[in-house]
Amino acid sequence: MRRLIATTAVTALALALAACGSGTDSGDGTTLHVAAAASLTSSFEEIAMAYEAEHDGVKVDLQFAGSSDLATQITNGAQIDVFASADEKNMDKVKDAVDGEPTIFATNTLTIITEPGNPKRITGLTNLANKDLAVVVCAPQVPCGAATQTLLQRQHVTVDAASEESKVTDVLTKVTAGEADAGLVYVTDATGAGDKVATVPAKGAGQVVNSYPIATLDGSPRADKAQAFVDFVTGPEGQKVLKDKGFGAP
Repeated sequence: MRRLIATTAVTALALALAACGSGTDSGDGTTLHVAAAASLTSSFEEIAMAYEAEHDGVKVDLQFAGSSDLATQITNGAQIDVFASADEKNMDKVKDAVDGEPTIFATNTLTIITEPGNPKRITGLTNLANKDLAVVVCAPQVPCGAATQTLLQRQHVTVDAASEESKVTDVLTKVTAGEADAGLVYVTDATGAGDKVATVPAKGAGQVVNSYPIATLDGSPRADKAQAFVDFVTGPEGQKVLKDKGFGAP
């Protein structure tokens, strides 16, 4: 399998990823480039620190964005070593660039968040259909948005969203900044926000589960270290971090 050569997509993210992957092994050590779903930010920052502590001379450079954006950058030639997606659909998009079979390492579900104290007294999904509320959700093309669509359809709820965000972290930011009354995010994002939000269970969310795959990318000049990072994420130390952040078991 080979990695496609970049010809288009001159975006800031593409440039950043392509630049960081242009070859950073040096006499001072190795930089491992990891692209991960935005919902993994807190977890992977902690995992990367633990990985670096056990691997002398290796620095982990983390790039976070929506999984669909990251998949696009990979197919356009961004030179990264490891990809962790928030769903299998976006991992499938880069299957020609993946070395071997991806491994499912975590699961996640959705919940409703509101401003602290829940001033609008939202009690469930049906309240989100109220046109007087400013509700933000993820865009359909990103994993949290696809899960949101599935959940709302199954619960027969129609939401006229104030905005559709490209990253679940942007939904969280709009609610914590007071720019929205409510939003649908992953349980892990709500847990990580602590008392900055109030959490309201979403009926049926337990039946709409996102599985997170991780894989090394074909042609990585740091293949052994990339595989070691994947093994770390799927091993006891990585799994403990993910569990503590609220992720479900694979």
